Amino acid sequence: MGDQPFVMLSLTFVQFWSLLNLKKKAYKFISKIINRMGLEEVVTFLIPTLNERDGIGLVIDEIKSLGFNKIIVVDGNSTDGTAEIAKEKGAKVIYQQGKGKALAIMTGLKHVDTPYVAVIDGDYTYNPADVIKALKMMEDYDEVIVVRGNRKNIPLLNRFGNWVITKMFNLLFGTRLKDVLSGFYVLRTNEVKGVNFEAKGFSIEVAISAYLASQSKRIGEVIGDYRARKGESKLKKIHGLKILFDTILLAAKFNPVFLIFVVGSVLLLPGIAILSYVALDYLAYQIFHFVLAFIGFSLFNVGLISLLLSVLALYLKRMEYRLNEKIEGLKRDV
Repeated sequence: MGDQPFVMLSLTFVQFWSLLNLKKKAYKFISKIINRMGLEEVVTFLIPTLNERDGIGLVIDEIKSLGFNKIIVVDGNSTDGTAEIAKEKGAKVIYQQGKGKALAIMTGLKHVDTPYVAVIDGDYTYNPADVIKALKMMEDYDEVIVVRGNRKNIPLLNRFGNWVITKMFNLLFGTRLKDVLSGFYVLRTNEVKGVNFEAKGFSIEVAISAYLASQSKRIGEVIGDYRARKGESKLKKIHGLKILFDTILLAAKFNPVFLIFVVGSVLLLPGIAILSYVALDYLAYQIFHFVLAFIGFSLFNVGLISLLLSVLALYLKRMEYRLNEKIEGLKRDV
């Protein structure tokens, strides 16, 4: 973990070989790096799957060719032979409790016994070799997200939804993330093992980042590869709205004061609308609506005060995050 110059030089060679389509040679070289640094014993790959027969074998082959042998596949009772393929490839297969990606990951975390766990989708979209870049940052972070660098393989509507959700997450939790919904990330095991993340399905990535942002705020990012997926996508348009809604619910859990005042600030809109109607009616017909003016003025005042208090609550929460970060830094230095 301390040979950072060696790692960076090695990754440069790997990228060069990849451009020349010498993938096997590049992976063989990475495997030597991993063996030299002892990384094969510090990380477990956790792969949640549901009917991923087209991609799971390729993903496991790539992981093993890198020199990593601790691979857990948590299968959601696939009907296409995904679990059987994973077993044949030498992965440890666990059948998840319940349904959905969130429960699959929480099930898998119970079986991880290494300091770090790399969660990666089983559809071949992510390059497992990017785990090296993430691991070399883990001394300073509790989570390192592999940002999808090649966005052309993400549908345009999904790209927009990811941007909206990430921006909303950054606003609510005071972070500066680029891709909170990435399906490839490395976690410090002792920070997440045993935690009951209150999320379902594809909202698990947001739930994990929300939990860590509220605890230590030590979340980093690295740019990684993103390829065309193998097989049919499970992510539907409705899932994007569900994730956005879950992000708001998580904000209610970790920063309820801010969310309450944000909801209260919505009263500004009807207040402005009513006052505008009263003003226009008075200017046009010399008719003054006393009751409507009182209601409009009250709504406007409540909305404005709520807006100001929501901004104050947000900055106080960010101050809390920064203080916690400083305290954790002091603890590590002692």
